[in-house]
Amino acid sequence: MNLHLSATAPGKALVPHYIPAGNECELFELAWKRKLPLLLKGPTGCGKTRFVSHMAARLGLPLSTVSCHDDLAAADLTGRYLLKGGDTVWVDGPLTRAVRNGGVCYLDEVVEARKDVAVVLHPLTDDRRILPLERTGETLEAPAEFMLVVSYNPGYQNILKALKPSTKQRFVAIEFDFLPKEQEIAIVSAESGLEERHVAPLVNLAQRLRTMKGHDLEEGVSTRLLVYCASLIESGLTPREAISAAMIEPLTDDPDVRLALREVAGAIIP
Repeated sequence: MNLHLSATAPGKALVPHYIPAGNECELFELAWKRKLPLLLKGPTGCGKTRFVSHMAARLGLPLSTVSCHDDLAAADLTGRYLLKGGDTVWVDGPLTRAVRNGGVCYLDEVVEARKDVAVVLHPLTDDRRILPLERTGETLEAPAEFMLVVSYNPGYQNILKALKPSTKQRFVAIEFDFLPKEQEIAIVSAESGLEERHVAPLVNLAQRLRTMKGHDLEEGVSTRLLVYCASLIESGLTPREAISAAMIEPLTDDPDVRLALREVAGAIIP
């Protein structure tokens, strides 16, 4: 089973740094209070995962994050019988644990998972808030402290991996995008330690490269890549080397496109 999972628990852990772009924090809190599932839409690396981590810590809720992929099946989320010491025992998956114990279960890029995952989520995303476990004969009722959050990138998915309208309409949705220039400069500086005056040209370059999405590039420069780039510069790498390693090479394997990106970078950051 190739399941990428991280879990955090509330307590004295610091709240991850996050700069709101609108009323998303208020919407998240209201959705949690009203027991509503939440859908986050937006480009890769724009801060969706950080936002969920921030809100879970802020509300003092345990967080289980599952990075969805092509091989992720419903059983990976609900659980399965495994051999342990010669006995066959049931082992809860991350979704089942969150339903049993409460907390936030976050499925990142949910459309990448197999189709049977949506079937499992549907009873949890209506007024029933239940999780039927056919293999154990249980029907779990989600406690008040449970919240389901999913995300996807609508601009990246093709028709074979789009989220069905019948599924989308089960969620309250928040649309994310890259932060306005001044806010993005502030967050990249805070995350990397690089002074804002040195971060500003990097953000200018990222915004220019984002306009090439859908033409020469499948994806634009994420805020995550900007943080990586600024961190490399803060650690002593030259801006040209850092830009190549963190803002050009990850975006494309096409040598002609890489050359064009370097020319754009050279015009903005000599």
